[in-house]
Amino acid sequence: MFVLVLGSAAGGGFPQWNCNCPMCAGVRDGKIQAQARTQSSIAVSTDKVHWVLVNASPDIRTQINTLHHYLQPARTLRDSGISAVLLADSQIDHTTGLLILRESKQPLELYCTDRVYEDLTTGFPVLTMLSHYCGVNRHSLMLDGSALKIPKLDHLNITPVPLHSKAPPYSPHRHQPSAGDNLGFWFEDTQTGGKLFYAPGLGEIEPHLQPYFAKANAVLVDGTCWTDDEMSRRQVGHKLAREMGHLPQSGKGGMIEWLANFPKTRKILIHINNTNPILEDTSVERAELTQAGIEVSWDGMLLEL
Repeated sequence: MFVLVLGSAAGGGFPQWNCNCPMCAGVRDGKIQAQARTQSSIAVSTDKVHWVLVNASPDIRTQINTLHHYLQPARTLRDSGISAVLLADSQIDHTTGLLILRESKQPLELYCTDRVYEDLTTGFPVLTMLSHYCGVNRHSLMLDGSALKIPKLDHLNITPVPLHSKAPPYSPHRHQPSAGDNLGFWFEDTQTGGKLFYAPGLGEIEPHLQPYFAKANAVLVDGTCWTDDEMSRRQVGHKLAREMGHLPQSGKGGMIEWLANFPKTRKILIHINNTNPILEDTSVERAELTQAGIEVSWDGMLLEL
């Protein structure tokens, strides 16, 4: 199984277009040692030819063109390596890229929950808009613990894993959270035995998640904020990380503490906010992650499991 990180930043990317916090200003001016990053998305394949896109960020066109040696096999005049799209939620930074894919020759093969489908046909009607272009073949994701198979993705089993979270502000069920609003995904290559748990939006560690962390060869999980009050520390907002549905890395009960329970699992952070000091290669926070055996993903990172 091959796991390609298309984008590793949280919504807004890094640097964010309107932000002059020390991180964004520093990477623009070259005053800090850091890589620019696009908004989070991955692609998974078992043959490096056919890929399932997991979340379609607003940066998808740039990501495809940058990583064209993976995602553009050029077998015909119009072609793509993307065989299907899998959505973890209906957030803007995970679904707006669907509009960028409207030039597809065929309807997009889209896998999402009923809750996400409702959001994307009402509060944020991306799928309604696409009906005037390429169209969508929508496949419902079941939350009963069963694995799904996607055509052309040979030997790949994908199990949706419900995560506690809120739907986006435009969702008709914003204040009625339910299973299906936010998912992680368990990927298993039945031929090689490779196992990945992917959860870019992880607000709390729920008991049912422990077996996935324990059995995985690698986990790609929420790296949004270093501290719970990071937004106020950077003077760019007031909401706590946990209020936004993201578990901070540091502090009691944080991601570092949780990941220490799984010494045999490769641990990688994704969906990293532009304010997070771990984006600076030489920061003390990055050094703390390294000491804890935790990696920071980057755009173009390729895992082979």
